[in-house]
Amino acid sequence: MKHLHLLPLLIAAQALATNGYFDHGYGIKAKGMGGAGIALPQDTLAPATNPAGLVKVADSADVGLTLFRPDRGSNPFGGGYQDANGDAAFLIPNLGFKTTLAPGVAFGLPIFGNGGMNTTYSSPIFGGNNVTMNLEQAFVAPTISVASERGDAIGLSLIYCRQTFELTGLDVPGFGVAENGSDTAHGLGARIGFLAKVTDRLSVGATYQTEIRNEPFQKYAGLFAQGGDFDVPATYGVGAAYDLGQGTTLALDVTRILYSGVQSVGNPNTFFSGGALGSEGGPGFGWRDITVYKLGVSHKVSERLTVRVGYNHNTQPIPSSQTTFNVIAPGVVRDHLTLGLSWKLAGGAEISAFYAKALEESVEGDGSPTGASDLRMDQDSIGIGISWPL
Repeated sequence: MKHLHLLPLLIAAQALATNGYFDHGYGIKAKGMGGAGIALPQDTLAPATNPAGLVKVADSADVGLTLFRPDRGSNPFGGGYQDANGDAAFLIPNLGFKTTLAPGVAFGLPIFGNGGMNTTYSSPIFGGNNVTMNLEQAFVAPTISVASERGDAIGLSLIYCRQTFELTGLDVPGFGVAENGSDTAHGLGARIGFLAKVTDRLSVGATYQTEIRNEPFQKYAGLFAQGGDFDVPATYGVGAAYDLGQGTTLALDVTRILYSGVQSVGNPNTFFSGGALGSEGGPGFGWRDITVYKLGVSHKVSERLTVRVGYNHNTQPIPSSQTTFNVIAPGVVRDHLTLGLSWKLAGGAEISAFYAKALEESVEGDGSPTGASDLRMDQDSIGIGISWPL
């Protein structure tokens, strides 16, 4: 773990990811299938979805890079639409490897971006200031996965999280939030998973990730509830994969992200009614827990070519009563269409790619002080990766 200081070089800045501020999927192959993968491990990034799946993939290494381009904005207090695209595109890498320790026992180390937020307004929106905000989350997840003789598997990932945050433009009278520069917080958590082979064609899986407890952002103790606390929400999910024959596999995941369990994210914004920013139980972004549905199809066209399609849908995290504070975090997209493919090279290496489109979505504020703004967003992302046997 002595090289964790290299994470800023590995995980680039991320704009608002797709399921709230979580990525829609992990690993280039899963991203091409709408993010589905709880019961369908495909590469060494599988532990990011279900650590039990690691033992099912070949000993190999993966390197991937995603270009993420969101289009986001708002009309703060109904004052006219403002785009927040000062930072227009982001590069997000991922790494992973897996090795067999003993028959039925595997170790792996995926490194990936969990998600994040970024808004950069080019025009003043609060108090005559141009607001910029950036949150990045990087995960390192050493994983052990064990398979039984009948093919069932369990897995455990220990998760190290590194978060960085920076905010400018809200140092206006009444907010009490100074421009304190970039701050870093570290945290620990775990993910456990199970994978079962029900029949020769049907596999099912389940996974649970604890809330990842992070150090508070000391420089922003006056912004986030509980004195700068910004933990990573707990998640859980179930999935199934069915071999339809003729090289075609169908995968379906249903997951829950518990945003309301983190005060700084889930607490309603009570600032306009006297709530003190940074306090215990203080104002947050008012995000609700969401359910995410991920559906993907993979088809093996030939020994070398595999193609994928997917659909990803999540319930809306931001209610119309909580839009004003969320002009700096307009994570409102809900529907995602994805395409992917893989091409095997001579010698066993494989190149994979995906494209994902998050369809435009908006949330209109309800007109109250905390819901006086409208939010909108759509996204495009494209990625490429290579894996090779070890």
